[in-house]
Amino acid sequence: MTISDLRYDEAMKTRVIGATEFKAKCLALLDEINEQGGTITVTKRGRPVATITPARKQKWKSPAGILTGKVKILGDIVNAHIFEDSDMLRRD
Repeated sequence: MTISDLRYDEAMKTRVIGATEFKAKCLALLDEINEQGGTITVTKRGRPVATITPARKQKWKSPAGILTGKVKILGDIVNAHIFEDSDMLRRD
C-alpha cells in the first residue's frame, strides 16, 4: 500500500494528547511530526491548548534576476582600465 492508496485522514495522522504526556515525550513527538507529518493537539484538563504541525519548508528561490531593477551599471565594465585607477587604492 502506498501513500496515494490511503485516504487523506489516514495519511495525515491527528492525535490528541495531554500536556503531561507531551512534556514527557516532546522531542520524540516532534521528530515523528517532522518525519511522518500529521497533527498533534495538546490538551490541559481536556481542553485544547496547542496544535503542533510540521513547519512549512521555504521554497528555494533562484538568485537569477534578484538584482533586476536594483543595480545600475555606469560605464564600460568589460573594457574598464582598472590598473589606471589602482593608485587610488594604494595606501602608503
